[in-house]
Amino acid sequence: MKKLIFFLLLITTFGFNTPRDDAYDAGEWFKFRIHYGIINAGYATLEVQDAVVDHKKVFKVTGKGYTTGMSRFLFKVDDLYESYIDKDSGNPYLFTRKINEGGYTKNQQGFFNQSSNKILVKDYKNKNEKTFAIPDNTQDILSAFYYLRNHPNIDKLKIGESIAIDMFFDEETTKFKLKYIGREDISTKFGTVPSMVFRPLVQSGRVFKEEESLTVWISDDENRLPVRIKANLAVGSIKADLDGFKGLNNPFKIKAK
Repeated sequence: MKKLIFFLLLITTFGFNTPRDDAYDAGEWFKFRIHYGIINAGYATLEVQDAVVDHKKVFKVTGKGYTTGMSRFLFKVDDLYESYIDKDSGNPYLFTRKINEGGYTKNQQGFFNQSSNKILVKDYKNKNEKTFAIPDNTQDILSAFYYLRNHPNIDKLKIGESIAIDMFFDEETTKFKLKYIGREDISTKFGTVPSMVFRPLVQSGRVFKEEESLTVWISDDENRLPVRIKANLAVGSIKADLDGFKGLNNPFKIKAK
């Protein structure tokens, strides 16, 4: 369960090259209700705000994940992720990762130098810092979601096609691959939502049962909001549903209530 919140925050990381600028704006917020089997395990939220870094206006994205009720008693999770994103390029300036997952803790910040393809990671828990080489346009866990959410060609993918993006996480850069499955109308608390279905290719083993254990439904509109996530884990299964939202930059497409 240590990296479970990471994958829930990653729910819609899909990769292209050139961002657009209308899928989201400051003021957007949404929340997911997470179920582990029949148990209400917790919530995850994402919020976009305006901020300033080095005298430049940027987006500050904040992601939080936490367990509730009996789940919190059995496995306490309090995760905080932040990313400061250039409004023009969509590339990150810095990220914050401060987590507590059942006693497993991290307290880090990463400072991107996109011009030299390097990132400086400061580990405040262990009182050290390291510099890593990164490819062009490398994203962090949150900036990847917003950067790639903005691309205009996502609705032109063919069924079975896979795409990838370079993302820095846990002191290494990885290729996160995603397969497009098709379209489906799904029933939600808000009504029937036309959705695009994706299957991220995750590493099988301790967390996930198989490489294609994770399925994601994305709203088939200009918001590209995650609507539902299902995962078969090594032990049990998990489901997350969109539970609330506000400040969307585009109309949320609903067929019926």
